[in-house]
Amino acid sequence: MTTHPVPAARPRRSFIFSPALRPDRFPKALASGADIVCVELEDGVAPKDKDEARRNALALFAAPQAEDGVERVVRINSPRSAVGLADVQAILTADSPPPALMLPKVMTPDEVAWLDDLLGERGHDVRLQVIIETNAGLEAAGDIARASPRIDALLFGGVDMAAELRCKVAWEPLLYARSRVVHAAAAAGIDAIDVPWLDLQDPEGMRREALLARDLGFSGKGAIHPRQIPIVNEVFTPDQAAIAHARRIIEAFEEADTGLVVVDGKLIEKPVLREMQRILSIAERVSP
Repeated sequence: MTTHPVPAARPRRSFIFSPALRPDRFPKALASGADIVCVELEDGVAPKDKDEARRNALALFAAPQAEDGVERVVRINSPRSAVGLADVQAILTADSPPPALMLPKVMTPDEVAWLDDLLGERGHDVRLQVIIETNAGLEAAGDIARASPRIDALLFGGVDMAAELRCKVAWEPLLYARSRVVHAAAAAGIDAIDVPWLDLQDPEGMRREALLARDLGFSGKGAIHPRQIPIVNEVFTPDQAAIAHARRIIEAFEEADTGLVVVDGKLIEKPVLREMQRILSIAERVSP
């Protein structure tokens, strides 16, 4: 497994898919306000169209990308499938690969380590995002999250997970699974991103679930339509009170040079510092 420097915290409040079969929609997705735009090769592409989608996706990254702050990702098919192996082979062959790959239906850490090794052998500095959406993946989430230093985020695939668990796609039935994903991501020091809200006619329902996800420890949430993005971004953007609180905690530790400080009447331990630094880093990057 190749060692890579871990990038500084960046906003991953929202992501949206852009269909590889419609490359003309990619610029619109980049302008949607989402922090992550993911070009789709997996569930959104019929088997007969996989080759065309793959060619289109790689063509999007043949030229240098704009420095616009939007994270670009390609969701490949599972590397355990023939079409997923074809995706991996095409990316290894490409001289200008996508900057990041999203891996669906990951079940074991070996899948991620194997891809890490292949990318390292080719010399591709490609980041990874991993979807936890199977029982096997949930069981191994902690090991998967630490399988490669290329991993920037775990994503919770709630729809597929609900099918595996034989439960409703709702907050309460999926709370345990969500919590496992957050725990695994936090232990590895990476982001956790929640499943998109699927009902476009219920923006308030989406806001409620986004708030619950944020309070549980998620860094962001997916969107299925651009009009959902402003709400998701708002929920996952640190407000002024949170930013000021983070600054006070960081300053208190700098002045005290100890493992414990009291801020606003509350005892704060040093492990909290990492989250406070993350809040400030994100606030700086999303401020106008």
